[in-house]
Amino acid sequence: MATPLSDTPLSPLRTVAVVGLGTMGTGIAEVLAAAGRDVVGIDISEAQAAKCVAALEASTARAVERGRLTGQRRAELLARVTTSTDIAAAADADLVIEVAPESYDVKQQIFRELDAVVRPETILATGTNALSVTRLAADSARPERVLGMHFFNPAPAMKLVEIVSSVLTSPTAVTAVTDLALDLGKEPVAVGDRPGFVADGLLFGYLNQAAAMYEANYASREDIDAAMRLGCGLPMGPLALLDLIGIDTARTVLDAMYAESRDRLHAPAPVLKQLSEAGLTGRKAGRGFYTYEAPGSGTVVPDALTPREDASAAAGRTVRSVGVAGSGTMASGIAEVFAKAGYEVVLAARSEEKAAAARARIGKSLARSVDKGRMTAEAAAQTLERVRATGSYDDFADVDLALEAVAEDLEVKRQLFGTLDKVCKPGAVLATTTSSLPVVACARATSRPQDVIGMHFFNPAPAMKLVEVVRTVLTADDVHATVREVCGRIRKHAVDCGDRAGFIVNALLFPYLNNAIKMVQEHYASLDDIDAAMKLGGGYPMGPFELLDVVGLDVSLAIEKVLHREFRDPGLAPAPLLEHLVAAGCLGRKTGRGFREYAKR
Repeated sequence: MATPLSDTPLSPLRTVAVVGLGTMGTGIAEVLAAAGRDVVGIDISEAQAAKCVAALEASTARAVERGRLTGQRRAELLARVTTSTDIAAAADADLVIEVAPESYDVKQQIFRELDAVVRPETILATGTNALSVTRLAADSARPERVLGMHFFNPAPAMKLVEIVSSVLTSPTAVTAVTDLALDLGKEPVAVGDRPGFVADGLLFGYLNQAAAMYEANYASREDIDAAMRLGCGLPMGPLALLDLIGIDTARTVLDAMYAESRDRLHAPAPVLKQLSEAGLTGRKAGRGFYTYEAPGSGTVVPDALTPREDASAAAGRTVRSVGVAGSGTMASGIAEVFAKAGYEVVLAARSEEKAAAARARIGKSLARSVDKGRMTAEAAAQTLERVRATGSYDDFADVDLALEAVAEDLEVKRQLFGTLDKVCKPGAVLATTTSSLPVVACARATSRPQDVIGMHFFNPAPAMKLVEVVRTVLTADDVHATVREVCGRIRKHAVDCGDRAGFIVNALLFPYLNNAIKMVQEHYASLDDIDAAMKLGGGYPMGPFELLDVVGLDVSLAIEKVLHREFRDPGLAPAPLLEHLVAAGCLGRKTGRGFREYAKR
């Protein structure tokens, strides 16, 4: 029986064994050796152990070439790493980190073998992201010394390490491993034991929804990935990321999450099972959602699903002048985008004053661009001259494309479309910039629903490259072609999707944000830890609570309600904490308080 850990701090973890020398194990070994630790790499495969050494040699050689490491430091680093195929090589380790395949049988066998060879005070860490740390600990002879140490791939580059405690884990062991993570230059986040922990717990639900969206033929794989990269600033689209992680791995994680949560959002999309069982597991197999140059390659090559650039499409209608309805930030931003691209723009609002204020906002934006050297003063003046402000929608009589960017209220939009129907000439394209309302409802408010389409710009419109092009079942082919051509002229990336709540971006983004709120509501993790986990472990430009406070909690709640109403999925019901904050008037940055408090301007 193991001696109980005392409350006195453990000695520094100088010697660390890494069991499992795949990509993750090799990366962890490199991080440890670079921080001056003696590393024993253990793998049952001699070939894998040799591959680990070769990978370390190649990686450190690149670091020397790039000036990040001296030749002497490289030699010292490599000398600190030894490899073995015998688990007994871990006998003198202060800490053992296992990164074996995600299987209870495999991991429990490793822990039983380690119990027989390591010292009583040795800490055992599992790198699992899907299995129960508590279950692994309970099967060990030293449950108080077992915890989770979840690195992210690639380990040398990714800053986050989730330190996972079970109810059995000694605080002293947690402290020792946390101190080690800090010494490695990582950002440790303390979390409890549940599948996916923080980062993967939020990430995999989002990835699963993206897979389901693709499986439903709602949008192409390319458009789903481009939408999330350009609309949310993510480093990779969700389907490309699933291919990188491994579709079989994602399925394992989701199975574990669903077994605990019974949330349908975590039930693996059937396409994940189909691809996994066909051996199409992503990059490592050379094919997953995409096809790759070779197994292990990250270079995508064309396949049968790749869109053809020469694909025949309907000819679009001619667009020379554009009408923008609205006077807010989005309306003025969209008007600026069209004017910069050379279009004559009529900017109409409910009064001359509001329209003039919106035009003045465009002038200020253009002046900032001049100050930053992005355009000349002459070009800015010419751009502003192309914008005519008016207090009457009658001035849309001759425009070829009319876009509304008024309040996100269906009745307001329907009334406006009724007006546009009367005012705009036959053949004019009528577009709504709604982010969550049904486009077809706007179309039915007119006598020409075939001319109506969605053009969902993102805020701020001049900077954001994405436009979601939303066809209804009534939209004419040439109207769709017109908007695609216009997006090219205004230098935006258009993605196609159907007319359903949230389109691509919001339908994937807001359930993720809602799940983050539920984590806080359930006291699983803090706001700061969740934000840090998603920025450092997922590459997100903002953490979910930073983003919620910027978007506005009232706006977020409205979108959550629309998604829940449309899809009728209990997992999409807005988190009560979000509803309570909105009811209390805590709407985010705009009110000075949301999930966090902000200094008043």
